[in-house]
Amino acid sequence: MGAFAFSAFAATKVTIAVVSLDGDPRHAPRRLEKAYPGHPTGRAIDGVKLAAEDSAFELDAAGIELVVKDVVLPGAAGLPKALAELKAARVQHVVADLPAAELNALVQAAPAALGGAIVFNASLDDDALRGAQCAAHLLHTYPSRAMLSDALAQYLASRNWRKTLVLQGALPGDALMLDAFNRSAKRYGIKTTSTRPFKLTGDPRERDLGNVRLLTGSDREHEVVTVLDSDGEFARTVPYATQLPRPVVGAAGLVAVPWHPLWERNGGPQLSRRFAKGAHRAMSGHDWAAWVAGRAVATVLAELPKAPVAQQLKALRGGAVTVDGFKGPRLSFRAWDGQLRQPVFLSHVDGVIGTAPLDGVLHPREVMDTLGVDEPESTCRQRP
Repeated sequence: MGAFAFSAFAATKVTIAVVSLDGDPRHAPRRLEKAYPGHPTGRAIDGVKLAAEDSAFELDAAGIELVVKDVVLPGAAGLPKALAELKAARVQHVVADLPAAELNALVQAAPAALGGAIVFNASLDDDALRGAQCAAHLLHTYPSRAMLSDALAQYLASRNWRKTLVLQGALPGDALMLDAFNRSAKRYGIKTTSTRPFKLTGDPRERDLGNVRLLTGSDREHEVVTVLDSDGEFARTVPYATQLPRPVVGAAGLVAVPWHPLWERNGGPQLSRRFAKGAHRAMSGHDWAAWVAGRAVATVLAELPKAPVAQQLKALRGGAVTVDGFKGPRLSFRAWDGQLRQPVFLSHVDGVIGTAPLDGVLHPREVMDTLGVDEPESTCRQRP
């Protein structure tokens, strides 16, 4: 009788897979050590494991045990084999910590390979993934580049710092950052007084392109310097090195991020401490995005324990199920592009000095939709 009673009430195991890429350049040891603002400082598996631990009591009441499976692709060619293994393990919830090409391949293959699956993008801010390259089953817990730029522009407008000198790098990511910043600047009334290209190089003929004082010295109209550097190496040399005494924002100085380990409200200190205890490092924005993806899975399982994955997806993307992200309000996914609505922190290395949306910013329905691409602007046409 005892053995029968135990088996009858044994928890149903649900596996969530965390898919990453071996040799991902974003996770190169040297880059992780430098910890550039807004860049990952470790693997997504740490955040998802914490989410499973945090959700254990809640899921136990629903008779569910969340199991985390670490999947490291040896390369793009290893995706079919990995998906076959996930199908055998009946995985239908995937947290992706992948570069764009590998993420797109996963998103295209996962529904058919896994009999339907929800994929969470926990590391990429690419606006295209929320627009022309969106997918019905792809949800985003990391904020978009447009959201981060809007948060920064809102703060500049709130401080009445409306004239900015822009320093832009030559990488493709820098051009995308400029596009996002220009959109946000137009939206919130920020004027670019001039745009100066920078370049880190050992060529003595191009040395001036890496000289911050020269780059910032001839334009005397600007009130703030915005540095757009997707790599991060140049940006960290800009604060306190400008020719004129000006605040620095963007990729260094004041940075828009989804999480800061010194966030002191809404249970933030407890979350950061739990993460640091398990991962032996401070919780970054990428870690928070992985954690909240795990929490989203746990929440929908707790609220809809017998629902098929297609119904879970509709509940999440339709806003019927919301998540506590330890940022204040309950967080929901946007129906039109799968992006998680969330406050964005304006922070420097020592703390958070502002939270966007800023006070006074208005929206006809949901103030958090002032961050990023709103429904009338969205080019995503995929719905579950």
